Amino acid sequence: MPARPLHQVSKEQLREKARLIRLETLRMTDICGSGHYGSSFSMAEIVATLYYRFMHVRPHEPQWPDRDRFTMGKGHAAIGLFPVLSDLGFFPQSWLDGYTRFQSPLGDHPDMKKVPGVDFSSGSIGHNLSVSVGIALGTRRRGSPARTVCLMGDGEQTEGQIWEAAIAGAHWQLDNLVGIVDINAAGSDGHPQETMKTEPLRAKWEAFGWRTFTLDDGHDLDAVSAALDAALNRSDGRPTCILAYTVSGKGVSFMEHGWQWHLGYLGPKDLERAYQEVLEGTIG
Repeated sequence: MPARPLHQVSKEQLREKARLIRLETLRMTDICGSGHYGSSFSMAEIVATLYYRFMHVRPHEPQWPDRDRFTMGKGHAAIGLFPVLSDLGFFPQSWLDGYTRFQSPLGDHPDMKKVPGVDFSSGSIGHNLSVSVGIALGTRRRGSPARTVCLMGDGEQTEGQIWEAAIAGAHWQLDNLVGIVDINAAGSDGHPQETMKTEPLRAKWEAFGWRTFTLDDGHDLDAVSAALDAALNRSDGRPTCILAYTVSGKGVSFMEHGWQWHLGYLGPKDLERAYQEVLEGTIG
């Protein structure tokens, strides 16, 4: 049976942490003048549940050798990760106030050399599953209990390096490795399946030797928690992939289901409306 979550955090607390991600994404994008609303909002419940219920980390000791690792293939959504790292205590909240400003350590993508709690940098998508395979193999070979989680986007599934890494992860029987695909149906150029069809993704990941779950609603906190529990707390000689179907821009009605909000900026009236919808909405 899967182990109980590491942190006994209530569903309502997780809901508030996901709300924090959305509110801070809105605020920090307003500071920056541009931001990835859609991708950050679609992953909010996944990231909140992962960090506040399951991740073995020590904010006071960011380089703890046996910590769980998290990498972002979809690194453009780092604006939704930074509020969590700050809230946990990896760095002060004042860093968020200067997001992307001159000499700020927080940029559009996570930088492992500047940001405590970031386990690997990202830029061009498609690289971090390969990085995660290497991390998982290394931690296992030195006898560490650490798990490695890589969050990817559905548009990222067109990258050849993803599938090279998938082959390697299965070959090395890395059951300490979890890949999560945030299938929010929104990329920078439109719907990913219209740009290049990758479905059926479950059949592909299973064919590559991964234990694969389909999460029909990646905003359902109970379902997200159950999937992460099953993925992280088992040992069967296979890496795991969670295919999480989400809504781009979830929580702000005029952004939902629209790839146009993959990247954008809100004027004052729309920003006020977005804040209000996030504050009044109930997701999960």
